[in-house]
Amino acid sequence: MSRRRALLALLAASPWPQAWAHGDEAASAHAITGSDSDVLTVVGPWELTGLDPSRAGYMFARMEVVQTLLEVDDAGQLQAGLATAWQVSADGLQWRFALARGRRYHDGSEVTPASILACLQRAAVLPGVLQLAGITAMTVQQSDLVVSLRQPFGPLPYLLTHYSTQILAPASFDARGKVVAILGSGPFRIKSISLPQQFDVERVEGGAGRAVRRARYISVSRAETRTLLVQSGQADLAFSLDPPSIRALQNSPHAVLLSAMLPRTTILKLNAGHPFLADVRVRHAISLGIEREGIARALLRDADLGATQLLPPSLARWHDARLPPLHTDLRQARRLLEEAGWRLGTDGARWKDGQKLQLSLITFVDRPELPLIATALQEEMRQIGIAVRVQIGNSSDIPAGHRSGQLQMALAARNYGNLPDPVASLLQDFGPQGGDWGAMGWHDGEVPALLARLAALPSGDANTGRAERERIVAVLQAQLPVIPVLWYRQTCAVSRRLRGASIDPFERSYRIASLQWT
Repeated sequence: MSRRRALLALLAASPWPQAWAHGDEAASAHAITGSDSDVLTVVGPWELTGLDPSRAGYMFARMEVVQTLLEVDDAGQLQAGLATAWQVSADGLQWRFALARGRRYHDGSEVTPASILACLQRAAVLPGVLQLAGITAMTVQQSDLVVSLRQPFGPLPYLLTHYSTQILAPASFDARGKVVAILGSGPFRIKSISLPQQFDVERVEGGAGRAVRRARYISVSRAETRTLLVQSGQADLAFSLDPPSIRALQNSPHAVLLSAMLPRTTILKLNAGHPFLADVRVRHAISLGIEREGIARALLRDADLGATQLLPPSLARWHDARLPPLHTDLRQARRLLEEAGWRLGTDGARWKDGQKLQLSLITFVDRPELPLIATALQEEMRQIGIAVRVQIGNSSDIPAGHRSGQLQMALAARNYGNLPDPVASLLQDFGPQGGDWGAMGWHDGEVPALLARLAALPSGDANTGRAERERIVAVLQAQLPVIPVLWYRQTCAVSRRLRGASIDPFERSYRIASLQWT
């Protein structure tokens, strides 16, 4: 244990790796310095990779430029958006959405049922969430949108809250259907865009009192730079802060810190089809070798973020407090490896049938804590006889490795609140074929069947599907196709020039329309 403590102490003192800047951050700082005092400046690590909703639509949603058919509140309950009411037929095969009237796009044109239908039909044929629903037809009947399904799919309304289903004016598309402008219907409209780093917005209508009327988003990849911009008063909202930044801003005269637990889990994705990982005893040994609380304390300064199960308490319907928690037990880990036939060699590694228990672990630097967590996992697995080679690459390497079948292990942060009802995300991850960010080479008939049954049930009632949810999380805990490591807490720095700030637990909006200058 002294080695483990030494490792965690080293990690706690280690400099945090920063993502390589794809743009010129000096230019970003200059742009902020030269900004007007009444422009709200938001900084975050995410670049604008294009205009299409399927690529960077989440950024235009967060800055409240675009709208979707439905919204959700902080508890994940559906709220009206461009649809004012919705209902499903008795057989669950047809959904009807009453569309709002009198809305306008930012070019002045009317938000018509036909324009909404065209956007959703486009989204349905692109890779994305709508393909989960088994849609057979979408039509407009007077001022209603009617969606027909191959089979009942209760989470359909939640799919229509996703940024990839945002509604744009017809003038946003060229003759080939390519997005060439962002003309939404939200409270802010685009004033200018400089891909991939910055865009400016202005309020469509003036707003009351000291409401924010102009805002700017700038991509600043280094957490250190974002922190300096906050400390100097040049940034008003800063997201995705790492622990050193949080410590530096705790007593800042320029900003206050807001934090909220988000439905995101740092997971160790395993290729359960790999000869070394197919044995559930090996997967459990790896889990038992992870000192989650120590990693959380050393790296995140928050021991409570050690993940005791896959889905965090922020997903209350899916978090089972009665489930025996994941924990650390090196003696049991070594015993399981012995039972699986892996014997300790003179080199400190385990061998079986002439093969060394050696695996590759891929991670990336988009989230600066991941390489340090990977380093901790590498050492912790070495102590139970598993040799791990860490490879730092791009986030795209993980889905590419999944599809090619070459991936062995990967460390990633999975957002299970990407859709407010996690059923759709879990179907993507643990369906019959697994998923890019979920199971790989894992064959289990029970979980996909339970997820399919849940998907056929109406959403919204806390008691509906409770038995299925409890069984799903229990099987995932027992089989460990992915191994939970840490939960996630979002921390945002807010300028003292502002009041009314809050964190959206589903990361759909920065809520700038509700902000007031002090």
